Amino acid sequence: MPSLLTPGALITLAVLALSVVLFISGWLAPEVTGLLAVGLLMATGVLKPAEALEGFGSPALLTLIGLFALAAGLFRSGGLDRLRGLIGSDAVRSPRRMILLLSAVVAPVSAFVPNTPIVASLLPVVEGWCHRRRISPSKVLLPLSFATVLGGTLTLLGSSVNLLASEVSNKLGYGAFGLFSFTGIGLGVWLGGSLGMVLLADRFLPDRGSNDDDLVGSFSRSGYLTEVQIPRGSELVGQSLHGSRLQRRFDVDVLELHRGQERFLPPLADRRLMLGDRLVLRCTRDDLLRLQQEHTVVLAPTPEEEPALDPADPQNGQRMVEVLLPAGSTLTGDCLRDLRFRQRYNATVLALRRGNAVLRERLGQAVLREGDVLLLQGPKDAIRGLQANNDLVVLEQLEDDLPTVSRKRVAIAIAVLAILLPGLKLLPLVAAVLLGTVAMVATGCLRPGELQRAIRLDVILLLGSLASFSVALEKTGLAEILAASLLGSLRNWPLYWALVAVFLFTTLLTEVMSNAATVAMLIPVAAKLAVGLGIPPMAGIFTVLFGASQSFLSPVGYQTNLMVFGPGRYRFLDVARYGFPLTLMMSLLVPWLVLLQFGL
Repeated sequence: MPSLLTPGALITLAVLALSVVLFISGWLAPEVTGLLAVGLLMATGVLKPAEALEGFGSPALLTLIGLFALAAGLFRSGGLDRLRGLIGSDAVRSPRRMILLLSAVVAPVSAFVPNTPIVASLLPVVEGWCHRRRISPSKVLLPLSFATVLGGTLTLLGSSVNLLASEVSNKLGYGAFGLFSFTGIGLGVWLGGSLGMVLLADRFLPDRGSNDDDLVGSFSRSGYLTEVQIPRGSELVGQSLHGSRLQRRFDVDVLELHRGQERFLPPLADRRLMLGDRLVLRCTRDDLLRLQQEHTVVLAPTPEEEPALDPADPQNGQRMVEVLLPAGSTLTGDCLRDLRFRQRYNATVLALRRGNAVLRERLGQAVLREGDVLLLQGPKDAIRGLQANNDLVVLEQLEDDLPTVSRKRVAIAIAVLAILLPGLKLLPLVAAVLLGTVAMVATGCLRPGELQRAIRLDVILLLGSLASFSVALEKTGLAEILAASLLGSLRNWPLYWALVAVFLFTTLLTEVMSNAATVAMLIPVAAKLAVGLGIPPMAGIFTVLFGASQSFLSPVGYQTNLMVFGPGRYRFLDVARYGFPLTLMMSLLVPWLVLLQFGL
């Protein structure tokens, strides 16, 4: 066993430390951090290019690409419409029953379909159910995310992290996972987690208001921020705010006035208004529409855009809907003005909500983030177009726009065969998934353009680059040194409690950085630690895998948690309050299930 750190080990340790800092701080996107680490490991000679880039050609990565396509084909063809109908059924009459249904139905589907598109598809359905039942979405949306997390550990296909862990394990010489290698553990996690979610729901899930208090509803009553412009012919031209009927007759607060490059803040009551002035208003939806009808104000275009069509008749094909920026959206990091949002989507942003707060900056300058909820107004055709867009999720079920069902049975048959054939050992998993992808396109379940949009490039880049972490840890002996250090601390512990410690450390690390990065960094160490403890290496690997997958403590720990954070109007501690008992339960349950699986 190496007793001293070699130069290669020191370099690897420095690169890992830098990566951890970047993952936690968010200064760089996770996939960019991964690429940086690969580049540094090659540039310093720790890894040869073939070793560092091996992950980009791995069967696991190609399998994941195929899974994205199969999932897209199922959703586009209406293959999962029955699931949507079941979740949105009026036969479900309470949050507790909804959580039970989500646990029983959504989790098993998540065992074979990536959880991000599942949550994106079911969000508007669950929101619609909440609206009809006058139930707060905060009572059911977090369990929707957690259900997909629980289901993601039932099979190898349930999560991209599972595929990465299998690839890392294979590269280290411990063997790849089979389709159902850890299903026995996953079943216990699913049943125990589901029971916990149901029992904890009433006491630990907050009530953030009924669905009548969503962005559209609250815009109608309490008001949200929007930016308007004074057009030619407006009665406001030449008047002061105090002398106009803008605040006397309407429930409107003027928060800012922009004239050219000048910005004026309250008090504004005596300042005379001019043609072309821009006002940042807090007003209700009804008042805004009345002001537009009377041509008192118009929605302000961003500087690079042409003015929007005058929406004097809000019922003339116009809809007002909420949309969510999901994890991986290419719009993240840009502001509405730079995106030329109105031209790109033919829809106007009326308001923006981040978590439980409404941004007070000018909308055109607001930098978008994952989990943001935008209130849009646009023609029905434009809203329909948004439903096919991977960068935005429409949080409203449009019954007239459900996917075509002409290829539904074909898509389901292709997906079932892609899972069944590898399960029966008739085809390798990667071959079955790739052939299924081709079949989806050939049969018209998925168009070539939709296939390209379905593939999450950020995930592919991240997983492809992270495989180099494990190779470097093993090659430089750093994994053995770290495992020996841990073994010295855990040697006298009972085996069960040693695995509990490994699980807890993995879970806490996952909450502050990418779960894929956690798996890539810890599997080599956990495998050698397991050998030192006298148990099979796969026992340590499975403990790390489940610890990285059971993310219940923060909205940023898992992408689906972030997706429901805004629509549920959660606060940061809401997730921790509901997720802490589940994390504690899993910390005690998973090590016991791992030992049971290996007969220890």
